[in-house]
Amino acid sequence: MTRVSLTRTAHELIETILRPGDRAIDATVGNGHDTLFLARCVGDSGRVFGFDIQSRALRKTADKLAQQGMTARTALFNVDHSQMGRTIPADSHGKIKVTMFNLGYLPGGDKTITTQTANTVKAIAVAAEMASAHGLISILAYPGHPEGALETDAVEHYLYSLPAQDYQVRTLASQHPTPSAPRLFVVEKKPMER
Repeated sequence: MTRVSLTRTAHELIETILRPGDRAIDATVGNGHDTLFLARCVGDSGRVFGFDIQSRALRKTADKLAQQGMTARTALFNVDHSQMGRTIPADSHGKIKVTMFNLGYLPGGDKTITTQTANTVKAIAVAAEMASAHGLISILAYPGHPEGALETDAVEHYLYSLPAQDYQVRTLASQHPTPSAPRLFVVEKKPMER
């Protein structure tokens, strides 16, 4: 129940800024729910770039997108999200309106295959660089398992070390916060002052 509420919160925040024609990233495709959500938001004229290290996740997501007629507005990559900067075309750098991360393991998949702390922090740094002015990064983290706890701490430390003049960072906790409860980090890139 908590997870759904934080996912819904992320979607509601994103819906306020993501428009048809925009570009977005799903940094952790998983079962494709966020990819499909982003594809709906950007419309036929927009683009969603999706990343996952598990080909099974990408196949399920590709099927889901095809069923909804949204394949043409998406590009899926079977690479780690830390490689986003090298994979996404240069003409999209600095123009990414939204990047979503849903960390941890693939729901219904092998729980020993999780996002890795160092790669996640690198991916967030890349997402921050590639974001447009007023771009948004949402990161749903799960400290309830050992790798997730390390990852959540590292992500939080990194985010709150970002320059305050360039990024606004917020942490949203679940309705019943505990040390192991999921957390949603929201980062907004501020426009450059002239």
